[in-house]
Amino acid sequence: MSTSSVPRPEPAAPAGPLSRLRLPRPDGAGSPRDFLPALALFTGLRLAGILAVIVANALRGRPLVGNLAHSWDSRWYLHIATHGYGHLIWITPGGAVQTDWAFFPLYPALIRALTLPLPLTPGQSALLIAWTAACVAAYGVYLVGRHLYGRGVATALVALWAAVPHAVELTIAYTESLFAALAAWALYCVLRGRWVWAGTLAALAGLSRPSGFAVAVAVSLAAGHEALRQRGRAPARLWAGALVAPLGWLGYVLWVGSRTGDILGGYFTVQSAWDSRFDFGVGSVRFLKALFLHGGGVVYPAALLIVTAGLLLFALLCLERAPLALVVFSGVLVLLVIGGSGSFSSKPRFLLPAFPLLIPMARALARTWWLRRSPAVVVYGALALVSLLSGAYVMAVAHSPL
Repeated sequence: MSTSSVPRPEPAAPAGPLSRLRLPRPDGAGSPRDFLPALALFTGLRLAGILAVIVANALRGRPLVGNLAHSWDSRWYLHIATHGYGHLIWITPGGAVQTDWAFFPLYPALIRALTLPLPLTPGQSALLIAWTAACVAAYGVYLVGRHLYGRGVATALVALWAAVPHAVELTIAYTESLFAALAAWALYCVLRGRWVWAGTLAALAGLSRPSGFAVAVAVSLAAGHEALRQRGRAPARLWAGALVAPLGWLGYVLWVGSRTGDILGGYFTVQSAWDSRFDFGVGSVRFLKALFLHGGGVVYPAALLIVTAGLLLFALLCLERAPLALVVFSGVLVLLVIGGSGSFSSKPRFLLPAFPLLIPMARALARTWWLRRSPAVVVYGALALVSLLSGAYVMAVAHSPL
């Protein structure tokens, strides 16, 4: 794995008639206008995803847009935004006491901050934040790709991220969009050596969801490696970024612990009631056994396929010698998915912010686009269609937790 942030150009096309078709060379951030084609692809596909959900709801006789803002975890976030913490408890059939302390505070705080001055319902505010954050995240993804590989790969990276099968979570009232935005920009700041910004964004990412500490780990390890490379003569801003990065996640975990009377273990007790804990893969093995013995409809085999693809893509990302921060961030998320308990149908969602996993595919797609455009269109069209159908199915038909 390489930690260098020096851009690496794509190889030139083969000699001959196609030799003039060279992928653009990386040249820094470039103009924001360069992002417009990627933004058009991203917003077009995600708007089509919303339309697909609306059509599926109509065919099922359900409210057309209600489940965009009021599905599963969304209702907990909206309740926290309206009433604060400590007012919602759910007792499961098994007797577990689930509380709203399991949900991190940044998203509900933003919902409340937007609802108070504007004539919006909490659900409308939640969707507006999620959609805005998704576009901000797409720009961050683009900048990371452009910084390393150029405009062609960056555009392909954004397009692929919009077309993953579980991308519907970018357009509902969930935290994935917000977390992805903070993570993408934090990683971009690491690549550009803007350590204070990277640490600050990592701290905010740690306030957005339980897996937010993945950004802090990536920033801190990248900063430590850079300090070693400079033989301890790193600037103060590097150390400041590394120290600030974990404060958001640690702060909320300790706050929940103080509320429960167990400052170090209280948060993890709260999460255990949701069957959310790191069990070193025991839950995943049990799921695989049950799936192979009894089957699992559509959602669970699809989730297994997505998680398996994530593992393979992580191996390819390591072979790409991607920068350390990208590898660590993606690796922590993959590790949490494989080694964590909880419903397997939710695991693809946990991988959604791990956009660096798509870098090998983006490079291949960009090469194909410049050399043989028709196959690239067919492959991407198939991926986009699967994404739209998958999103409509899980939102309007399936009853598995998202």
